[in-house]
Amino acid sequence: MDDLWHRLQTYDIGPAAAPLSFAARLARENRWSEDYAARVIIEYKRFCYLAMTAGRDVTPSDQVDQAWHLHLTYTRDYWDRFCPKTLGGALHHGPTTGSGADKARYFEQYAQTLKTYEEAFGETPPADIWSPATLRFGEHTRAFRTFPANILLFRDKRAIVIVLTAIAAAFAVGLTLGASI
Repeated sequence: MDDLWHRLQTYDIGPAAAPLSFAARLARENRWSEDYAARVIIEYKRFCYLAMTAGRDVTPSDQVDQAWHLHLTYTRDYWDRFCPKTLGGALHHGPTTGSGADKARYFEQYAQTLKTYEEAFGETPPADIWSPATLRFGEHTRAFRTFPANILLFRDKRAIVIVLTAIAAAFAVGLTLGASI
């Protein structure tokens, strides 16, 4: 690879002496393991490489976008060090307007980004970080972030049925006991 890729590989995001590193913060805020967050950061750097070399707009995966969003909050690091010294220019974030035309544009742009990734790096993007375009701009657009303490999360429908059955049984037992007292 070239000099840009070397600069990206050796770049550490955020203040080196911070008690909570960029990777640890990314992991904490997304409920990822630190190993997974470290892999996402590598993919974020690959995305930045594509953004600066592809010659057209590229679109990140959701996970890479989370790393980018967090990096943007480190404003001095992002605008004073990363963009001018590592990338050699500004990399602006352009979110969707939410229109149907934008959805189609970003779907196509993301699909092209996946192809460009393969061409640039000689391998397919890791599927656990770069989902197919049909998911990224299909089912995944219905995703939202929430404070975990405010929700009860079930990973599959069987768990929901089991919990609801247990609640109904407890309610029925409570009614029976209440009626016999």
